[in-house]
Order: sequence, then structure tokens, then C-alpha cells
Amino acid sequence: MNNKPLSGIKVLDFTRMLAGPYCTMLLGDLGAEVIKIEGPNEGDPIRTQGPPFFQDSGVTFYATNRNKYSCAIDMRTPEGKLLVQKLATKADIIVENFRPEVMRKLGLDYDSLSKENPRLIYAALSGYGADGPESEKGAFDLTIQAVGGYMSITGEHGGAPVKLGTSAFDIVAGMNAHSGILAALFHRSNTGKGQKIETSLLEGEVAFLANVGLDYLMFGNIPQKWGSEHPQAVPYKAFETNDGWLVIGAAIQNLYEKFMHAIDRSDLVVNANFSNLAARTQNRLELYEILDGEVKKYSTHALMQKLEKAGVPCAPVNNIKEVFENSQVLHRKMLGNLEHPSYGKIPTIGPAVKYSAFESAGGWIAPPLLGEHTQHVLEAWLGCSEEDIASLREKKVFG
Repeated sequence: MNNKPLSGIKVLDFTRMLAGPYCTMLLGDLGAEVIKIEGPNEGDPIRTQGPPFFQDSGVTFYATNRNKYSCAIDMRTPEGKLLVQKLATKADIIVENFRPEVMRKLGLDYDSLSKENPRLIYAALSGYGADGPESEKGAFDLTIQAVGGYMSITGEHGGAPVKLGTSAFDIVAGMNAHSGILAALFHRSNTGKGQKIETSLLEGEVAFLANVGLDYLMFGNIPQKWGSEHPQAVPYKAFETNDGWLVIGAAIQNLYEKFMHAIDRSDLVVNANFSNLAARTQNRLELYEILDGEVKKYSTHALMQKLEKAGVPCAPVNNIKEVFENSQVLHRKMLGNLEHPSYGKIPTIGPAVKYSAFESAGGWIAPPLLGEHTQHVLEAWLGCSEEDIASLREKKVFG
């Protein structure tokens, strides 16, 4: 990974679970040396989340921890605490998602570390934000999706609140922290100074509301659940065929007309109730009752062929197996493999961004075993001797 843009950048990763590890994984993907600090017994709690398990770790661990080195140190011991503080003085970046008092007690808060390491970039992730009336509350992606509004707009008309199908705002928080760190690195290259970055699941989710949030702020409209539909675009939703589901986006006038001609319903183009977008939006229930019946006459494949030939945007609702068999997904290298010397080959999801100057996924390494690299890190970062390592091991500072 030596030709990657973050080669030579040292990252100390104190994060657990999903949001923080996803952020540091992205840094590792770009060539940073990421040292994952874990407890010596169980390590990151996400290792035990499952089933399914592979080599005693849950699948989510493998999804968020490639390109990292595991250093298992007991920070409850005086020696372990001192070791980690010394490692922190060598880091370019620290990423953590503990409550503030935890890092302060360990002497690993930004104010303490930046005095000795003014170039340090320190990223703190949390559930609700770094300060404020609810900053001390614990959070999961589920609770954040509720409080931040997404569950109120996700699901079918009149249905129960529904969370998104993944821990989406953990991932959003990780991506926001990643981009913030890259901005801070650029700032440091210009000024020589590090800084502290703060982000949270809640802030990421509220920002992610985008136009839906602005609709309320500008007009006072409280959005409702629309299922796969769109409040201002008709027809635009998932339609049931006679053997599956097909999403069709044909709200724009020329696409609507092409859609109607393709299914031999040109009469719906000139019908005053549906002749323009405003009319279709106003009369959506009547139009969808007609179109639902028309679409059910076709198989998914047959209707797709007709619509694609007519230039109407459409797509099948793929399950995850079908996603990773999709020719475009495979062509864009979104499926790869990693090799570990102990547990062998595992699949990995490819990078979302490709670069012309270097191979995005080149040189990636498999997620580490717990404490796999502790000795190597202490030798390489701190110059510990074999005698030092033996003494620390005897004191049970690490396994």
C-alpha cells in the first residue's frame, strides 16, 4: 500500500462496534497504518456479535476491520495505560468513540495529548454529540434512527415505524468522520497544526434529511411514510409484476409518455387527470390503481425489456445474492477477497471510490486476530526490546 495517499500516516484506533471502526477502515484502505487498540480478553465487542460467526468473530467485525493491526493492551493496568499514552505521542490521528470521561481518566483526551503532540488530529465520535443536554446518553443506530426522524418517514402508508435495513447512520457517522479527518490532514499540511474533530450519529442523520428536512423548515410540512413512492413524483415506486417486483421512475413528462406507450396505455397520456405531473400527483391513487393492474400482466424480465427499449428508468428489486451476481457490480470490482495467514481467504466488499493514480483495493490485508500484532507494534512504534515484551507479558499487560 506504499503508493497510497495516506502511506506513512499513523492512526491509533480506540473505536468499537461499527461507526468508528468503519471510519478507521476507510483510512486503512487509503494506506494509513491503523493500530486497533483492544482489551486483551474479548477485544472489540463487535467480535462477539452473532451468529453468524467465522473464526470466533461475528461477521460485522470482518465488515469493518480490514487493513488494521490489532494491539491488545490492558489499559486498566498502570503499565498498559502508560504504553498507550506513549503510542499516542507517535500518532498522526487518534479516533475514539468512548464517553469523554473515559479518555480523560486514561490521559488520552485531546487537551492532554495535543500539548505534547500539536500536530495530532483527534476525531471523537458519539451517539448524540460531544456536548448538550443529551450528550451523555448511550445510543445505538436503532435509537438514533428513531430520535433523528428517519423511522417516521420509513415504511408503508399508515404502517408501523421501520428502521432502514442496515445500521445506516453508524456508517454515515463513520464516513463523516473519515472526510473530516481528510480535511484536517489537508489543513495540517497548510498550517502544521492538528485539531479536534467531533461528529455523531444524530448529527449525521439530521444532515442526511436534506430536502425532507428543508421541506419542513421552509413550509412546515411534516413528511409522512411513502413506502417506495415519492411525494412529488408519480409514477415513481416499486410495482409488483407477476413474478417479482420492478421499480419504475417515470414521473418526468417525456418518461411518463414513453412508459404509457410501452404498456399500450396511450389513453392515460391524454387523460386530464394524469396529463401532467401536478395532476398525476394529485390523482396518484387513481393512477396507481390502474398501473398496478397493468404491470401485473408482465413478468419482471419482460417488462424490463420493454421499458429499457423505450428508455424508461427501471430496475428489479434484487436480493443480496442477486446484487453480488450483478454484472455491473462485478465489473466495478465491488466483490473481492482477502487472505489471512491463519484463517485463510474471506470475501470483502470493494471500494466505493476508484482512483486513477493507484489501485483502490491493492494491498489490502484481512481483519486481524485479537492481539495479533501487539508485539510488533510495541517494537516498531516504541522500540520495546524482547526483555521489555517478556516483562509486560508476565505482568499480564497483554496476552
